[in-house]
Amino acid sequence: MSEIHRVVTGHNAKGQSLIRFEDSGTNHVTIDSWPGGLKITELWVTNEAPANMDSDTDRATRPLQHDPQNGGTIFRWIEFPPESEGDSFDASEIFNALGSENKPTGEMSQEHFSTHRTDSIDYIVVVSGTMRMVMDEGEVVLRPGTCIVQQGTSHAWVNRSTEPCVVAVVLVAAEKPSVLD
Repeated sequence: MSEIHRVVTGHNAKGQSLIRFEDSGTNHVTIDSWPGGLKITELWVTNEAPANMDSDTDRATRPLQHDPQNGGTIFRWIEFPPESEGDSFDASEIFNALGSENKPTGEMSQEHFSTHRTDSIDYIVVVSGTMRMVMDEGEVVLRPGTCIVQQGTSHAWVNRSTEPCVVAVVLVAAEKPSVLD
């Protein structure tokens, strides 16, 4: 996993700012059913809007959930390993490990095993490596510095390079697009 330095701030009883946590994150998950092991670190989670800033507990230490709760957010770091043409994937097992309610279907999985959609707007920044984001219509190469606003669309992450691709992601709970009703 790429090196992570997480800093979470807070306030003391007098209202003065302080460093609440400084570490490499406490919730590291590797999904071994993704060949090469998909590595995810949950950095912070909120379950309400507006977000509660009075917590002195680590809100990232909870079972992995693919999507944020209604009104919530998830801040995570993901490392996508390289994949090969011959790799075999069990999409249902992977999405179960992700805690996803939006499981891939036969139709969604035709382009790539990881094709899925979320009930969130995702802000994604590619930190290192390259991979492709495959859509129902078209695909795009993602490189360091690429910024993505993913609006609950069907998509897949495909890393056919020789190096892992690392992304920082903020997921914000959103309503399902009306065209999907």
